[in-house]
Amino acid sequence: MGSEYRFLKACQRQPVDCTPVWLMRQAGRYLKEYQEIRNKVPFSTMCKTPELAAEITIQPVEKLGVDAAILFSDILFPVEAMGINIEFSESKGPIIHNPVRNPASVDALSIIDPKEKVPFVMETIKIARRHLNGKVPLIGFSGAPFTLASYIVEGGHSRNYIHIKKMMLWDPSTYHTLMEKIAKVITLYLIAQIEAGIQAVQIFDTWIGCLSPRDYEKFVMPYTKQVIDGVGNEVPVIHYANGGAMLLELMKKAGGDVIGIDWRIDLDVAWKRLGYDVAIQGNLDPVALLAPPKEIERRVKDILKRADGRPGHIFNLGHGVLPQTPVEHVIAMVEAVHKYSKR
Repeated sequence: MGSEYRFLKACQRQPVDCTPVWLMRQAGRYLKEYQEIRNKVPFSTMCKTPELAAEITIQPVEKLGVDAAILFSDILFPVEAMGINIEFSESKGPIIHNPVRNPASVDALSIIDPKEKVPFVMETIKIARRHLNGKVPLIGFSGAPFTLASYIVEGGHSRNYIHIKKMMLWDPSTYHTLMEKIAKVITLYLIAQIEAGIQAVQIFDTWIGCLSPRDYEKFVMPYTKQVIDGVGNEVPVIHYANGGAMLLELMKKAGGDVIGIDWRIDLDVAWKRLGYDVAIQGNLDPVALLAPPKEIERRVKDILKRADGRPGHIFNLGHGVLPQTPVEHVIAMVEAVHKYSKR
């Protein structure tokens, strides 16, 4: 996995000239160029049209000066291909029209070949790699098994995760069959992305913060570990959790070259708990990008100070860029990270 890219070197805890930075949702709604396309084309069509998705993937690289591009896609496409009927609503987010809540609906889900069922993702990767032309590496991604299972059991976004937790507690056999299927598909999906040209992958466990450590360990960790082990070590794996501050040690057991953290824990505290034999990614609060640039700079310096120049820190937000974020604030943040971390 040797590389000259700053981002990939940091993933492997190798020394870098300055701290690499990229942003979750850096390709998206806060950019004028994205909005121009979005005003003409529905979200799902944008993602499923490789030329458009590749263009959106690349847009932020020149504009922001980030150290990696991330594939523009949606975490739900693999489960859609498994047999889930999804509507991408502008106001409510994804709506699942056939939620999975009993053994029959789990049995109806197919184990898919991603190259066959989501070929547009692989084509986007190839086009984006060509256009990036070695400038920065390209990150691929998937939702983690629990986050994807939650979406399709809850029927969309959820506040209390009642349906998925009830399945865990009342019908563990159905729950485990579902998680096993999703874990298999995600593993195949990430391997297909790597074969198409992806240079690092991030596994998003966006909804994991709703679980107790014991439930995470019993019901989730084995499946996340199965995916990470299945992907292998051809490219670095970033294992990100939103709301996962209480689960760090267990997340490390599940695996990943890099553990991605949110803003609800100080970076130095998180890294000490994880141990310094793993890289760390984070962890500015996305809302901080709405603050005056001087305050953004102050917070960037604080996070860099907590990282203490140790090899293996990748600067990022604790979650995705918010649509209201001024682009010039994002640029100021990226410039501050590079400026104040110069070795």
